[in-house]
Amino acid sequence: MTDIKKTLITSALPYINGIKHLGNLAGSLLPADIHARYRRQTRDDVLFICATDEHGTPAELAAAEAGLPIAVYCAQQHGIQADIYRRLGISFDHFGRSSSPQNRALTQHFFKSLDDRGFIEERTLKQVYSLDDGRFLPDRYIVGTCPHCESDRARGDQCENCSRLLEPTDLIRPRSAVSGGTNLEVRPTKHLFLRQQALVSALETWLASRKGWPHLVTSIARKWLDEGIQDRCITRDLAWGVPVPKEGFEGKVFYVWFDAPIEYIAATQEWADADPENRDWKKWWWQADDIEYLQFLGKDNVPFHTVSFPCTLLGSGEPWKTVDVIKGVSWLTYEGQKFSTSQHRGVFLDQALDLLPADYWRWWLAANAPEGSDAAFSFERFAAGVNNDLADTFGNLVNRVLKFVIAKYDGVVPAAGKTGELEHSLAAELTQHLANLKSHQEERSLRKAADEVRAIWSVANAYLVSGAPWSHVIKEPDRAAIVVRTSVNLVALAATVAWPFIPATAERVLEALGSNSEPSWPSSAAEALALIEGGRRIDVPPTRRNGSKPTGRSLPEWNTRRLVYSRMSPHNQALSIDPRRAEVESEGLVADFEFAASPSFLFVAPYESRGRTIRGRTLVGAAVASKRHSPPHAISAIMRELNVESSDHRSNRRGHELVDNCWICFGQERPSQQRPQPSWRESSQERKA
Repeated sequence: MTDIKKTLITSALPYINGIKHLGNLAGSLLPADIHARYRRQTRDDVLFICATDEHGTPAELAAAEAGLPIAVYCAQQHGIQADIYRRLGISFDHFGRSSSPQNRALTQHFFKSLDDRGFIEERTLKQVYSLDDGRFLPDRYIVGTCPHCESDRARGDQCENCSRLLEPTDLIRPRSAVSGGTNLEVRPTKHLFLRQQALVSALETWLASRKGWPHLVTSIARKWLDEGIQDRCITRDLAWGVPVPKEGFEGKVFYVWFDAPIEYIAATQEWADADPENRDWKKWWWQADDIEYLQFLGKDNVPFHTVSFPCTLLGSGEPWKTVDVIKGVSWLTYEGQKFSTSQHRGVFLDQALDLLPADYWRWWLAANAPEGSDAAFSFERFAAGVNNDLADTFGNLVNRVLKFVIAKYDGVVPAAGKTGELEHSLAAELTQHLANLKSHQEERSLRKAADEVRAIWSVANAYLVSGAPWSHVIKEPDRAAIVVRTSVNLVALAATVAWPFIPATAERVLEALGSNSEPSWPSSAAEALALIEGGRRIDVPPTRRNGSKPTGRSLPEWNTRRLVYSRMSPHNQALSIDPRRAEVESEGLVADFEFAASPSFLFVAPYESRGRTIRGRTLVGAAVASKRHSPPHAISAIMRELNVESSDHRSNRRGHELVDNCWICFGQERPSQQRPQPSWRESSQERKA
């Protein structure tokens, strides 16, 4: 019996100032969750930790804008984010908060240890003070031109374009990000620095001992070391944060990037404090040489995790666990630019979940993970990928096999027949694919792992076609039986290997087969193909309409629904995210997005067309019909909202081109200047105003 491995996994902490976007999900949360789920499949002892990052000026300003005390604002936003990650299937063992008492105490402990060992130094700085705002400006609220790459959108702490860390006084033509004012002056103020230069030798030795890091991470770390690490200011003139426990520094708090990584440890304390009799946080962090520690984060966070946080841990002189492998990824881009929360650019997670089930997004983001380089998101690519993989490959396999068992065998897996050459060849092929998949999962290569999952789905479909049980069920019933039984096990295997990627879908399939909904990793292909024996009664996954599991000949179609995408020009695409949030970027689609049977609709049209008829391919207004409506009621709701007669609309129900119950409208190309799109929930009086 092999020893159980203990694996600690952390994901970069999502910041508290608003709902995160697909880029955050792709960059850290999803890769960490997929790997945590895989490790649980292999029966490792896994602890998956994350938290909201709650300190810093953005949190203060967001709370002020919301009209809430900052502690109340952070508590509310933490709850919102936690619920979204739950809906996305992110399987944290604990999702904590950097404003917790545990993190305050631990951050102050690290500071005192570093101070006692001579790695903290007091310096007088010339800091930017805004006369317009009447306050010292935190680094990130001074913007200007980067002295290295000349980007005019650099912040006072870091340039988003070239990722170089900056000081506010490095910026060219600086201005206040709060007011836009340029009436700035530099005033002296005392701050504390972590003497990172004194830790270069220890950091070099530590980095040299790390193995298995992606080239992206090692290249960023080496670049920092080769260019020379600078001492880092770790205090700020703010009211919200971890107070500095040093005389003369009352009213100052620690820089958010000093306390935020410490929350990995503090969140583990929070987890243990919830069940102190059965949990011990120290076994994961203190003298924890038996722990494998993995971090998942985007490339912009790499410098803080390869230099700053290790300097804190190494400089303390205490036996803290340091990271073994950092899985860093590049950026997911949207319309040629980086996703951005502060600039409200991209697809945000609440919007994504309103449009489609979580597994659609999980699968596409994993299959297109920005590992070697940045990856571009577009709705066209998204729809094509989901249709090809989830609908045509995996969904097709599940639907054909389970319907056949119910139709021909009354829902009972046939027991007759013996394996033949086709099954032996199948087992050999699957053995290789499973070995490849395991290797890619161990190496945390998301794209390659998704490729192997897709390959296993394709192999299963090919076997079903080659075995053709429908042609043997009468004349060669034993042959048909072994093909069907093997195919049922292929469905189970297909769901098992997909579980880390699309857990909700895989669990519904496995439950229908009477299998464990949180499956173990298959010990061998041969065992996997014989796991479900003859005589077991199976069903089909439940529809999302009422959660029931239909049986018999009244069985509805179970499949991943195909998405419909229409494009007439670069400025006229047939899908938009949420007209309630921002200007709509596209025109023209009503489609069935639902995972099983219940339709939902999205209808978008140019603002300036409001009030016109649809005759002559001219669109009207803007409307979204809720998926609570039936198709006729949805169209009626749209027409009422737009003040259009029902006879003016045109439908298209060409089943060979569109999903059933889809309605599609075509629009004119949008002018270069367009007014913001109104919400369909606004009254006609509000729109006229």
